[in-house]
Amino acid sequence: MPIIPFVSPKGGTGKSTSALLLATFLAKLYDVTIIDADPNNPIKDWAAGGNAPPRLTVISDVEEETIIGRIEEAAANTPFVIVDLEGTASKIVLYAISQADLVIVPMQGSHEDAKAASRAVRVIRQSEKMTRVPKPFSVLLTRTNPMIRTRGLAHIQKGLVDAGIPVLRTELNERDAFKAVFSFQQTLDGLNSQAVPNLDKAKLNVGEFAQEIIERIMAEQGGRKDDATDVIAGAA
Repeated sequence: MPIIPFVSPKGGTGKSTSALLLATFLAKLYDVTIIDADPNNPIKDWAAGGNAPPRLTVISDVEEETIIGRIEEAAANTPFVIVDLEGTASKIVLYAISQADLVIVPMQGSHEDAKAASRAVRVIRQSEKMTRVPKPFSVLLTRTNPMIRTRGLAHIQKGLVDAGIPVLRTELNERDAFKAVFSFQQTLDGLNSQAVPNLDKAKLNVGEFAQEIIERIMAEQGGRKDDATDVIAGAA
C-alpha cells in the first residue's frame, strides 16, 4: 500500500499535475486515493467535473490534526495513496512525509526551482530526523522539452546528482494534454485526440513515469524490477 506524497515549496513546479497524472493512471487498474492537501484544492476542483475514474477517491477535507489519520485510513482501504501537499514547509507536510514510502519532488529546469527542490529535500531530511526512519525520495523534472536538452537543464540535473539527490530518469514533458486535463476536468483517456495534439505521446510519457515510480518502490521494498511491469500491466 504505497503512500506517495508530492512536495514542493514553490508554485508552478507541476506538483498537482504530476500527482493527478500518476493517480489517474494507476486508477485504471487499482483502487487509488488521492489526498488534496493543497489549500488551493486543484484536484478537488478537477474532480468536481465528474470525470474521475470510478476507482479513484479524492479526499480534500484535511488539516494538520487529521492528515495522518486520513492517510492511514486511505492506506487501509486502497492499494495506492497519492498526497498533493501545500507549497510550504508546514507541519502538515512533515506529517505526510512521515508516512511516505516514496516522496516525489517535482521541479522545472530553472535555478529557482532547483533552490526550491533543495528546500524540499531539507524538509524530508528534517522528517527523517524526527522519525528516525529513512524516507526515499526522488526529484521529478517537469515541463521539459522532449526534443531539446538545454545546457541549463543539464547543468542543474548534474548539480543535483553531484549533491547526492536522486533524480528520476523519466521526465514529464511539456504537453498540451497535461494542461487540458485540468482545463476540461478530464483524464488523459477522456480527452479527444482530435482536439489535443500528441495525446498518445502524453499517455506514453505518463506510463513511463508510473513504471519508474513503481520500480523505485519495489526496489525499496526488496522486490524485483520486473515486478513493476506486473503492477501496471494493462494500464497503458
